[in-house]
Amino acid sequence: MRQDDDEQREIKLSCRNVWKVYGDDVAQFFADPARLQTDPLAHAQSIRDAGQIVANANVSFDVHAGEIFVIMGLSGSGKSTIVRCLSRLVEPSAGEVLLDGEDLLKKSEAELIDIRRHKMGMVFQSFGLMPHLNVIDNIAFPLKLQGVGETERYAQANRVIELVGLQGRESNYPKELSGGQQQRVGIARSLAVEPDVWFLDEPFSALDPLIRKQMQDEFLRIQSVLKKSIVFITHDFHEALRLADRMAIMRDGEVVQIGRPVDLILNPVDDYVRDFTTDVPWESVLHAADIAEPPSGSIEGIRRVPGDTLIEGLMAYLADHPEGLVVEDSNGEVLGVATAHSILSSLSQGCSDHFADAGRE
Repeated sequence: MRQDDDEQREIKLSCRNVWKVYGDDVAQFFADPARLQTDPLAHAQSIRDAGQIVANANVSFDVHAGEIFVIMGLSGSGKSTIVRCLSRLVEPSAGEVLLDGEDLLKKSEAELIDIRRHKMGMVFQSFGLMPHLNVIDNIAFPLKLQGVGETERYAQANRVIELVGLQGRESNYPKELSGGQQQRVGIARSLAVEPDVWFLDEPFSALDPLIRKQMQDEFLRIQSVLKKSIVFITHDFHEALRLADRMAIMRDGEVVQIGRPVDLILNPVDDYVRDFTTDVPWESVLHAADIAEPPSGSIEGIRRVPGDTLIEGLMAYLADHPEGLVVEDSNGEVLGVATAHSILSSLSQGCSDHFADAGRE
């Protein structure tokens, strides 16, 4: 997804200057809005110096319609707190959370309950299944809370059971399911209400590596069908790479950088972001469009490739053809030329200059 495409897409959810502070008399720190806007990071430090805990500091981002927006960071970075602020499971100290342009922080408790029941789906690391209910009743439960009739809610539950591949398990109880199957039930339950926005907080981190990869594949398959607006929390950069359209990296409650995964790999804003990308298999992440440079001469007769072609499939050809490859978008428009040199040039942007550092010592 290119940057200009992002700018044209509908914004489904907006998080604007959201703060969450734990402590005594928190309101005093937000009495002067101008102070927050002047230097929010300095203000966050002054709150910490006063002995308060700043879980989120001036967090802002948009989630586009149909987008998987991944938030990642180390433990304690504030990523789980912010997703709970978005749904008001945790009450923000300041800021705005807009769903379809309406500020959720101004909604009454009754309005908020209705929004959660009809517009939000939530999946957390702990499956949260009710042990006394079988699979289909666990999945149908949120529809029962909505007052949906028995026939309709079981019909909808059966539809999502098929979607997540649990046919034949309808009558099983949670204790009779594997961890991956239990997580599928949790996913199906959150999808039963057909939410506009889907929040997932490290949903696969408790699973074994093989099952985790299978669940990621399943998640992407489901998203290809439903095209939900998704906020996905993880601490695993490789998981983020597999899932994200765009991602935000957090540190100490603050957003450090937002962009496509390839943007963070090629243009990390600091060493904190760069450390996340150190072991990334870049050749399986970068596409031809990501490394295309303006042509330096005629492109007549040069072989052409689509912009979404992975670099790993082009390297052998580029090593033997210094003229490179002409890169085109989906409409056949020329984006530039990819060469072996442009690969190295792109990758060098995301690397520390160890040679220069050594020369200064």
